[in-house]
Amino acid sequence: MQIVGCDFHPQWQQVSFLDQETGEYREAKLVNGDGEAERFYRSLSPGALVGIESCGNAQWFIDLLSSLGHTVWVGDAAKIRASYVRKQKTDRRDADHILKLLVEDRFPRLWTPSAKQRDLRQLLIHRHKLVEIRTRVKNGLQHLAMNRGVQKQSRLWSVRGRAELEKLPLEGWSARRREDLLELMKGLDRQVKELDEAVVQAAREDAKAELLMSQPGVGPITAMAFVLTIGDVSRFEYSGKVASYLGLIPSEYTSGGKRKLGAISKQGNRFMRQLLVEAAQTACRLDEGFRKQYQARCHHKPKAVAKVAAARRLAVRLYWMLRLNKRYPEIAHIESSSGVPLAIHGRDVE
Repeated sequence: MQIVGCDFHPQWQQVSFLDQETGEYREAKLVNGDGEAERFYRSLSPGALVGIESCGNAQWFIDLLSSLGHTVWVGDAAKIRASYVRKQKTDRRDADHILKLLVEDRFPRLWTPSAKQRDLRQLLIHRHKLVEIRTRVKNGLQHLAMNRGVQKQSRLWSVRGRAELEKLPLEGWSARRREDLLELMKGLDRQVKELDEAVVQAAREDAKAELLMSQPGVGPITAMAFVLTIGDVSRFEYSGKVASYLGLIPSEYTSGGKRKLGAISKQGNRFMRQLLVEAAQTACRLDEGFRKQYQARCHHKPKAVAKVAAARRLAVRLYWMLRLNKRYPEIAHIESSSGVPLAIHGRDVE
C-alpha cells in the first residue's frame, strides 16, 4: 500500500511517501499552482492513503485526491502537534511525522461532512454573514437618528419609524449616507428572507432537523446547524463529549490536588455556540424545566453564566434527542424520570 504524509500549504506542499510493498521512501516539495502536485498524485496507484492536517482552503485538494481514487484522511492538527515531542518544527519533519502516524495506525482522524452537508453549511454561513452586515447597517442608521434626537431603538424599523427616519432633516453626506444605508438594508432584507426560506425548506426535508425542532426554542436555523455540526451522533460516546466539542465546558487547571476552573474553553464552533445561546434564551421562556434551572442559577450566578449553562443543557438535550430518536416532550419526561437513566458505556447524561 502506498502512504503519503502531506504537510499542506495553499501554494505548495511537502510530502513524505512510502510504498509498503517495495519499501521505497522519498520526500518532495510540490507546487500546487503549476500542476506539479496533481502530476505526483496521478502517478500513484489508485487507492493510496493520504493524510493531511485539518486546515482551511484545502477542499479542492481533497476533491482532487478523491477523484483520482485515493483515500484522504483529515487529522486533528492539535493532536498531531501534541504527539510530536521535538521542538524543531519544519515542513519536512511535519510530513514525516504525519506519515509515521499513518504507518503506526495512530493518526487522529477527524469526521468529515459529505458534499451535501458542506453545501448546506455554506447556506447557513452565508445567511449569518449577511445578517451581521445588516446589523452593522442598522447600527449606522441608529447613529444618524440618535444624532437628531430620535431614540426609538427597535421601533425605528417599524413602518412609522422608517417613515420618520426618512424625513429626518439631513444634509450633504449625512443624507447620502442615509439613502445608501436604507438601500443596502432593503437589499439585505430581501436576500436574508430568501435564505431563510431555503433554510426552512432544508430543515423540513431533513428528518433529524425536524426532530430537533420539536424542542421549544429551537428553530430551523439552530436545528440545521446542530445536525450539520455534530454529523454522526454516534461518534460521541456521551453528552459531555458533545459539550466539550462545542467549547461549552469550563477550562480547567488541576494539579497537586488543587482544582481551578475558568471560563468556557470556546474551543469549538463559535457560530454553533452563538446559536445555542440564543436558542437557550428562548427555551428558558417556553420550556418550564429550562426556566426553573435558569432562574435558580440567576440567584447565585451572573446572568451571562446562567445563559451559557442553559446553552450547554440545550446542546445535551439535542444530542440525546438524536441519539435516542425521541421528540419533545418525551425526551424531557425521560430526563426527569429517575427510573429511566440515560447512560451509555457507563456514563450518565450530564
